[in-house]
Amino acid sequence: MESKPGIIHRLVTGTWTFIDQSRRAVVNILFLLLIYFIINAIFFSDDTPVVKANSILVVKPVGFIVDELDYVKPLDEAIDEMRETKSIPPQTLLRDLTKAIELASNDDNINSMLLDLGSMFGAEPSKLQEISESINIFKASGKRVYAYAEGYGQSQYFLAAQADEVMMDPMGMLFIEGYGRYNTYFKSAIEKLGITTHIFKVGTYKSAIEPYTRDNMSDEAREANLGYLGDLWQAYKQDVASPRNLSPEAIQAYSDNFLSEMSTNTDDTSELAVAKSLIDDLVTREELKQYLIDEQGANIKGDNYRGLNFARYLKLVDPTPIMPNTINDKVAVVVAKGVILNGKQKAGTIGGQSTSELIRKARKDSRVKALVLRVDSPGGSAYASEMIRREILATKAAGKPVVVSMGSYAASGGYWISAAADEIWASPTTITGSIGIFGMLATFDGPLNKFGIYRDGVGTTNLSGAFDIGKTLREDVASAIQNNIENGYKRFLKIVADGRDMTVEEVDAVAQGRVWSGSDALELGLVDQLGDLEQAIASAATRAGMVNYDTSYIQQQLSPSEQFLKDIFDSQLLTSVISSQVSQTQVPMRSATDIILYQIQASIQSLRMLDDPNNMYAHCLCTIN
Repeated sequence: MESKPGIIHRLVTGTWTFIDQSRRAVVNILFLLLIYFIINAIFFSDDTPVVKANSILVVKPVGFIVDELDYVKPLDEAIDEMRETKSIPPQTLLRDLTKAIELASNDDNINSMLLDLGSMFGAEPSKLQEISESINIFKASGKRVYAYAEGYGQSQYFLAAQADEVMMDPMGMLFIEGYGRYNTYFKSAIEKLGITTHIFKVGTYKSAIEPYTRDNMSDEAREANLGYLGDLWQAYKQDVASPRNLSPEAIQAYSDNFLSEMSTNTDDTSELAVAKSLIDDLVTREELKQYLIDEQGANIKGDNYRGLNFARYLKLVDPTPIMPNTINDKVAVVVAKGVILNGKQKAGTIGGQSTSELIRKARKDSRVKALVLRVDSPGGSAYASEMIRREILATKAAGKPVVVSMGSYAASGGYWISAAADEIWASPTTITGSIGIFGMLATFDGPLNKFGIYRDGVGTTNLSGAFDIGKTLREDVASAIQNNIENGYKRFLKIVADGRDMTVEEVDAVAQGRVWSGSDALELGLVDQLGDLEQAIASAATRAGMVNYDTSYIQQQLSPSEQFLKDIFDSQLLTSVISSQVSQTQVPMRSATDIILYQIQASIQSLRMLDDPNNMYAHCLCTIN
């Protein structure tokens, strides 16, 4: 009689059997889902959907408006969709908004547009201006534009002001605070911890390191910040006041006098906005629905207006082609958005290696005749910036024109990667320049010694242990680092001088780490033209001698497994399940507490992103608040 297997053998065998059967079950479930989708698409799908007559295009940006969506794992994205409170900050792609609006302007089935802005978190000035231009194209076609939100912040109201009619909830507030630049400063906290921060920089206005060396803003930083913020604010006031038939001074007065008005006014905050002619009507969302039914007609059921969300509209009128176009010449667009880091990075961050690979892909594609680099970056690693610039030079050497389109930011490292282009386009409100270099090294001998911990040892050369952060920084090490930073600045000046056909002295006069608005940058010779991405694309095509061409976005692709999961989670079945479980309420605006915590977190996160192999950074830390 055979002996019974031992307990360890049975445990291992049982565990393996469980794992194997679980794996088979998961694969079978996924296979059955795939079969269901195929059968449903072939036999049970509705007729090809069309845009119904007398539809209202509902432009409802959710979260932040961006040039490129940040990478999120498909599974995390699906789980977050099922949560009532989102943990992943939502984003809306800028080009989806502008494309939908411009297509709808020529669509006879779209008779008007509703800007539903209650779920929009914010957008930088240049992006607001691009959307505004699309709205004006829509209005020029003779179609009416309505705007509504429960309350308006500064970014939301910029878009709302472009509408023919601006409405708000009776309990809402219109808050226009102007532009500011506020940092979180850590000098005293660092000193209390006993940490010594060693700063190496070139440029009178290179204030990116001030949060770690001061407890307040320097006079030079105040001067530079007020300079470009003033340009942005003037543009905002003009762009908001003009369609409302108001003066820029009226917008300034509303903001300046808001607190005093609210302290003495007995009416609601919403009434103040109406009294100042910034809002036309105060209505609830239910009243808005009935108003649009009366104005533009009802749907088949008669219980709502015939609204069509812009994202759904795009899928109907501009679906993804089954087969890629392989005939026409192309202008390739590569988006460089976010902080510049080394190596391969996911979408939403610029990687020295990954972004270079995208540019290289455009260069090696025989159908691509010109490249547009859309830069939306405050900078980062100098080494990674140089890797990207070299790919731009190689593309030009291959006979393909390179045009840069600056988004909200193209400063420091963002300007480094732009300087070599054949032509640079910027928005008047682009934040650019900041041509300067800095390095930072913290030593922890203070806190270590305080607790009786000391670092000591021997080495075979004078360089051994020179960069030990547990010891006091040696003077010769500090001198060498500073010299390296100064050489890096000279290299930066030379790069800009060569790219912009200027002398090093001319570049140095407008460099020194100072940040400029796009309008000022044009006058200083740092950019060639003021305009948006579409104008930059058209210019690139002209430079390449193209009349008929397609625009192709070259971007990082999901892995096969990620794409498979995304396709499943984006399917009609799961979308309907999710939508049935999650209430379709407005995405809440960020609270004041969330904003403060986000700002502190962003300041700390900026330290974690310092990954340059030479400890040399071209970063402006110049985002506006």
